[in-house]
Amino acid sequence: MLVDYLERGVLAGAIAGIAYGAYMALVANPLIGYMETVADSAESSEHAHGAGEHAHEAGEHAHAAGEHAHAVSEATTAAVSVGSGVLWGILLGGVFALAFYFLEPALPGRGRVKTYVLAGAGFLTVSVAPWLVLPPTTPGAEQAFDPTLRIGIYVGMMAIGGLVAAASIYGYGRVSARSRPLGIAAVAIPIITLVAVTAIAAPTIVEPGTMPVDLVTAFRGLTALSQAALWALVAGCFGWLQSRASPRSAADQRDELLTSP
Repeated sequence: MLVDYLERGVLAGAIAGIAYGAYMALVANPLIGYMETVADSAESSEHAHGAGEHAHEAGEHAHAAGEHAHAVSEATTAAVSVGSGVLWGILLGGVFALAFYFLEPALPGRGRVKTYVLAGAGFLTVSVAPWLVLPPTTPGAEQAFDPTLRIGIYVGMMAIGGLVAAASIYGYGRVSARSRPLGIAAVAIPIITLVAVTAIAAPTIVEPGTMPVDLVTAFRGLTALSQAALWALVAGCFGWLQSRASPRSAADQRDELLTSP
């Protein structure tokens, strides 16, 4: 049965990965390219005051070659982005399937609701919690610490995010049977506490540098939305594949709900 779960997870991840790769090729890559241009322009404007004439002549000579190289580079980057998106989706789908196989009895809700609960917990663990301290970096951003320390911080925040997600799910399971609003509050309290504590105790380590604040905010928002959509797609496709693979058990569950007092 575990193999069946993995097969559905990999297929769900591949479907979600194609969509994510298309987003990277059509939206994220052009945005990053524009941000790199903005960062380079801001940097060069500080150091290029006496060399304007020389730069203009060199630019004229390299224009034709630059256009061709740019077109080839864009096509290569798009192909790599789609391939990377598919691979990331497959990996995420496989891990999702394994987690669902072992955690399904502990997840609240019925049927596909369980998959979305797990996706929300995964998104909180892998992305939201670490981003509270280390938000997505932009071109030209300044890092306060070396890469090894940042990786350690990221992994540590993932562990904290997993504990917060588990606390939210556990609290909902304990309280929701008596009161649905209290169950929602039990979910929200650990998450709000995490946000408040990190805002006070661990201010962001990434400085946007010379990049406009609005552009940085838009980039980070798109990054968060794209990751949330990827998790939601994996959960939706996996739940759909689960329901198609076991229609009899799904029907049995509906009968049990209809006949239960």
